[in-house]
Parts: sequence; C-alpha cells; structure tokens
Amino acid sequence: MSASEQKRAEWLEASFWEKLDQLEGRHQRIQAEHDTARRGLERLTPSELDELRRAWRRYCEVIAQLEETTAEFEALRRV
Repeated sequence: MSASEQKRAEWLEASFWEKLDQLEGRHQRIQAEHDTARRGLERLTPSELDELRRAWRRYCEVIAQLEETTAEFEALRRV
C-alpha cells in the first residue's frame, strides 16, 4: 500500500472509497453515453430535428397532463 493509500484509508472508511470508485466508474460510463447521444443528435437532418421537436413537445404536454391529474387524485385523497 502506498503512502497516499495509507493516508486515504486513515481519513475515511474503505467503504467510502469503494463507493467513490464505483461512482467515478459509473460517471465515466454515463459521460461516454452522453457524448454518443449528443453526436447522434448532431447527425440528425433538419426534418428529423423537426420531428424530434414535435415529439418532445407532445411528450412534455402529456407529462404535464399526467402531473395535473395526479395532483387532482392526491387532492381527492386528502378530502
């Protein structure tokens, strides 16, 4: 074990460092996925972009309606 590993182990428990290492690995994988998705979006044609925008707007509208009806259910439940 190196001096830095000994010092690192002295300050916090090993479980903390294990979780940190796992989180860093997960972050790197997700960052790579993000980069791939971004490059895919950059390759879309103008018509594909329009279609994606329309689909996204519709999705947001439906989510808003879903949240509204869920809130109404919650209000009824509290009565």
